[in-house]
Amino acid sequence: MMTEIALLCVAAFFAAFVDSIAGGGGLISLPAFMITGISPHMALGTNKFSSTCASFTSSIKFAQSGKVDFKILKFLLPFTLVGAVMGTHTMLKINAGYLNSIVMVLLLFVSIYSVFSKNVGMEDKFKVLKKKSIFLGILLAFSLGFYDGFFGPGTGSFLIFGLIYIFNFDFVRSGGNSKVLNFTSNITSLSVFLINGQIDYRLGIPAAISMIIGSRLGASTAILKGSKLIRPIFITISLCLSVKIFYGIVK
Repeated sequence: MMTEIALLCVAAFFAAFVDSIAGGGGLISLPAFMITGISPHMALGTNKFSSTCASFTSSIKFAQSGKVDFKILKFLLPFTLVGAVMGTHTMLKINAGYLNSIVMVLLLFVSIYSVFSKNVGMEDKFKVLKKKSIFLGILLAFSLGFYDGFFGPGTGSFLIFGLIYIFNFDFVRSGGNSKVLNFTSNITSLSVFLINGQIDYRLGIPAAISMIIGSRLGASTAILKGSKLIRPIFITISLCLSVKIFYGIVK
């Protein structure tokens, strides 16, 4: 059992490190929880517990470095919360399987677009907060809050890409704001798992500690190295997520 926990902690550390930079940490952490032999629902709940601790940690780090825009987030966060509540309740009633194909196509689009649009997210070109941007930001926050509560994979990557497109942020600033939004939807979904007793604290607490360390180091690396580091990792994670989902469809 101690060996399993040790390996889980290593996977959790790397998952949080990657997630704090470009999203997609669940690609590493969720399979690691599944390998321990706990049920799928317990794995999802325990992973959500640990990843919520990680997203909180990286959110603080980005905020301390001035990479979080609370003047914008004050409009977006309430809609992320509402979306996550609705998405989580919907998830309890509807099979999320049919979303696989849609998510795979969207992730492929995001990664391919980022490959060929080499200047996207490389410079922070945000100037003035416009009503149109606020409206589009609200739509993004609500939609991805709902999606994170309902299904989840790729939420961080979609948020980063969406914030770059709407507000002309660079990858670092977009990553900081996306972490706060992601934390909001994470903690909302986590509350549902808590109520239903779907968290294994024996695994979740050690993994959470590892994720806190990994997320803090990852956020520091992203802030220090900037968009030149984040862009290739972002593209790689988006492609890996789409391949993983495709594999799940054809399996």
